[in-house]
Amino acid sequence: MRSLTISEGGNDMKRLLFGAMLLALVVAVPMPATAQVGISFSIGLPPPVPFVEPPAVVVLPDTDDVYVVPEIDIDLFFWNGWWWRPWGGRWYRSRYYDRGWGYYRNVPRFYFDIDPGWRVHYRDRHWYGNPWYYERIDHRRLQRNWQRWRSNRHWQREQTWGVQNYRPRPQAQRQELRQQRQREYQQRSEVQQYQRERQRQQRRQPQPQVQQPRQRPQERVREPQRQEQRPRVEQPTREPRVEQQRQEAQERVQRPQRQERPKVEQPRRETQSQGKPERGKPEKQDRKADDKR
Repeated sequence: MRSLTISEGGNDMKRLLFGAMLLALVVAVPMPATAQVGISFSIGLPPPVPFVEPPAVVVLPDTDDVYVVPEIDIDLFFWNGWWWRPWGGRWYRSRYYDRGWGYYRNVPRFYFDIDPGWRVHYRDRHWYGNPWYYERIDHRRLQRNWQRWRSNRHWQREQTWGVQNYRPRPQAQRQELRQQRQREYQQRSEVQQYQRERQRQQRRQPQPQVQQPRQRPQERVREPQRQEQRPRVEQPTREPRVEQQRQEAQERVQRPQRQERPKVEQPRRETQSQGKPERGKPEKQDRKADDKR
């Protein structure tokens, strides 16, 4: 009987361990599938461009210090410390010319300043009828000087981008050209295809539900509680004279009685008429007294 109980307890432990392992597998298995779904919707990277050595660049006229690699078939630009390249209707940038590309959501603003026929001008060494003595800049010199050239506008003011007797276009004309190039860029087949794919992906993605802020119930204005007025008990009015007599009696009891001292009668003073003789008559009175004697 005892051995049977022990065997049943061991089976229970085995079933418990097996259930725990099965639960762990169920939780872990969907993770790769989720990652594959995320990768299928991710944006691809452009193919690498092989370079035997770091590429040399030239600065393009009528731009804000935009450099281009002219000896390859793809567009590879350097501007403001980044390397830029379009591919498949999208834009990518990197700190390196041959690796580390990352997707850039918008079209960089320098791109619409670039003349679409720059390759023809480069081949002919002319820029709209003027000789173009462009200067090839190696990679090391570019990395060492591009910030200083940009800050003091070296190519615009001193060199006019290497174009002989060239006058830069007015700002209004450059703005018109920018708008025209932007419209032409939007008409490209690869750009339109990318925009359609982007719109489809946005429709597939569930829109985040914006939670409306909950309105708090309006607090009831508490009215001040009215204090119950208790009936006022009127005290019986006493007559003022009776009350005054009562207070005087209490004061007599509280203060000690004073001992009356015997009054000492003061001698009365004779009036002035009796004490002093009248003027002009003292001699007559003395004489009468002598006669009586």
